[in-house]
Amino acid sequence: MSRFEAKKPSLCKTEPLTSEKVRFTLSVLKGILASCYGPSGRLKQLHNGLGGCVCTTSQSSALLRNLSVTHPVLKVLTASVQNHVSCFSDCGLFTAILCCNLIENIQKIGLTPTKVIKLNKYLLGLCTSYLKSEACSCRIPVDFSSTHIFLGLVRSILTSKPACMLTRKEADHISALILKAFLLTIPESAEDRVILGKSIIVPLKGQRVIDSAVLPGLLIEISEVQLRLLPTQKSSALKVALFCVSLSGDFSNAGEGTVVVPYQVSLENAVLEQLLNLGRQLVGDQVDLVLCQKVIHPSLKQFLSEHHIIAIDRVGVTLMEPLSKVTGATPIGSLNTIASTTYGSVKDLSSARFGSKHFFHLIPNEATVCSLLLCSRNDTAWEELKLTCQTAMHVLQLTIKEPWVLLGGGCTETHLAAYIRHKVHNEAEDVVREDGYSQAELRIATEAFCSALESVASSLEHDGGDILIDMKYGHFWSGQSDSASVVNWQDMLSRCGCGLYNSQEGLSWSFLRSTYHPFAPQKCLSQAAVGTASNLTVDCFTAKLSGLQVAIETANLILDLSYVIEDKN
Repeated sequence: MSRFEAKKPSLCKTEPLTSEKVRFTLSVLKGILASCYGPSGRLKQLHNGLGGCVCTTSQSSALLRNLSVTHPVLKVLTASVQNHVSCFSDCGLFTAILCCNLIENIQKIGLTPTKVIKLNKYLLGLCTSYLKSEACSCRIPVDFSSTHIFLGLVRSILTSKPACMLTRKEADHISALILKAFLLTIPESAEDRVILGKSIIVPLKGQRVIDSAVLPGLLIEISEVQLRLLPTQKSSALKVALFCVSLSGDFSNAGEGTVVVPYQVSLENAVLEQLLNLGRQLVGDQVDLVLCQKVIHPSLKQFLSEHHIIAIDRVGVTLMEPLSKVTGATPIGSLNTIASTTYGSVKDLSSARFGSKHFFHLIPNEATVCSLLLCSRNDTAWEELKLTCQTAMHVLQLTIKEPWVLLGGGCTETHLAAYIRHKVHNEAEDVVREDGYSQAELRIATEAFCSALESVASSLEHDGGDILIDMKYGHFWSGQSDSASVVNWQDMLSRCGCGLYNSQEGLSWSFLRSTYHPFAPQKCLSQAAVGTASNLTVDCFTAKLSGLQVAIETANLILDLSYVIEDKN
């Protein structure tokens, strides 16, 4: 077919970051993301002007999934952050804001991209080596004999998502449930390799958050009529058959091609007879419970019921893996003869009612699967809470692999910026001698880098308050607005951002964005101080370290772009 119009040549733009439109768009994106950051972050409503559902959130995963960006530079940035979040679940906003700040700051200093990229890599190396070292005083080792750090980590994630609409009591309750659910997924007897189980989130909307609960095993929602199917009490375990194939008698899985049916043969009757033969085998094998991912034919259901076998269909693909873990059954994918090794078992089966919903509760013999019954007052809060709980569970898994956390509340960022400034100030001559940069270039790039880190911490303040840094530990402090005339900071400030230190420790402060002489942050992080902090705010070490690397590497990639070539056809 011939074209209706001639093919347009590709549009080639040089130095995309010099465009005022690109800079403005990048600034707008940074403003949107920075305004969502932290416990007092502002919520965003995203919706299609033509209709559809409305998403109310402050989480990076939901924001970037629903935001429509068109410029290639922004696509690179958002794709990098989304990839980070898909791997680590947390610190998406931190990554995006730091990347935007770094690009914005470097555009102002006038160094060539080649020099800036190399200097950024050097500064990133300083950050990562310090954060991984024993000398780092914003990294806390996790004590597995106590739940203090774990609860602080989960609570920090929950309280940083205001769209969950949780009170302090509710946040504490959900934090304890998430930690309990996570602990239930850890096998009691671990050999060389620990394989964690799974926690299934079961929705219960319209109920109080405080009614949420954790149950070992699996909850499968059923109708009130199905409650009559409960078996009589058995002293032994219940035998289970798990089907991933449809038992409805349809031909949806027949594949492509032609089905040839002999004359006067009823296809429906033939299939039904095959299903009943399957039912007879299940009866003969003394199966007590049949679970099917898809639909079970009513006649087969009735046949199984007459022989006191419970049949539950439409369990869905999501529950197939957990069901296999709970029961030990292998999903059956055909209607042929079933091998005895594919069957599984459960310790018991009981009914449960929560709110207006009825459930079958599968109680395992020994399994690492549990159900988190998650309640919330409305759909919007529940969706945000579900996403937050999934993030918290993933973060706990990451913390098991790398048992450290970083101080939160902006303190790691300001402390790290103070450390980098002092390190470069003292070692500038060595760096210049090795890499051939001038001291002026190194210090300009370092200031842009550290200022970007501090700007991430500054994004936590949304009410116009004054932002300070103490000259001893390099921690982040936030005070009331119009406090420039205050002489005695001790009376105005309470605790630093992470909650580790209070203002009554003989500290001196400086405004964060003011010029101060580089100083070495004191390294006196004691386990006793960590243990006595009641509401410590901490971040996932693995997620934040990855976010730092992704932000700087993405900024370097964008700064190195010389041309953007777009096909407009």
